[in-house]
Amino acid sequence: MMPAPHDERAHSEAAIEEWAFAAWESGGDLGVWSVHRLSGPTVWYWSALARLERPLLHVTDFEVPARRDPFIVKGEQLWAEHLCESPMEQWSIGNETYASRLDDVEAALGDGYGMPTPIAFDVEWYATGAAVELDVSGGVAGYVQEGVVHGDLEVLGEPTITVTEIPARRWHRWSPPGIDLPPLDLPVARAHNGVRAPFGFPDGSVLDSVLTAEGWARRGSS
Repeated sequence: MMPAPHDERAHSEAAIEEWAFAAWESGGDLGVWSVHRLSGPTVWYWSALARLERPLLHVTDFEVPARRDPFIVKGEQLWAEHLCESPMEQWSIGNETYASRLDDVEAALGDGYGMPTPIAFDVEWYATGAAVELDVSGGVAGYVQEGVVHGDLEVLGEPTITVTEIPARRWHRWSPPGIDLPPLDLPVARAHNGVRAPFGFPDGSVLDSVLTAEGWARRGSS
């Protein structure tokens, strides 16, 4: 079935539900993630600003109390929001938090400790095509949609980064009770030298993303 506007809302029957937003400059010099996952009383939030020849700015919080509004994530020293302005057409994406500045991206798969660095995202996501149902199994459902992003990315002590209609993609997935959501199924990039944004999750799974000319992919063996 084709995704419908009402699918943008949280699904009351879902045990786990996730909204993921990614954007990148077509030259591969900059990429962004902003994702949150609902799992009962707890929210996972992860985000990144990855730039060529710059430290990775990495954010993870896997113990955020869920709120009545599922699109607001508010934890200790963290505020983030994914707001649906117009179903299947426009989302607002924002955060204000401290990122870990990581000179070695491998640290993101370990303790993730780095210099605390204030960051803020204030961007708008616009669709450029229809949402497409994901090819998933085991009771997992969802869709993916192509788009563009424009807005501002702020890092303390640096000039504001303004992006204008850079390529973007978003995913919305949910699963029934007893079924976990695996990391996003990205295409594999086996030969790559682009910027990288890895994430390690409490359940032991990993999303090791690397930026290619077509957008974010999953890092594979070179």
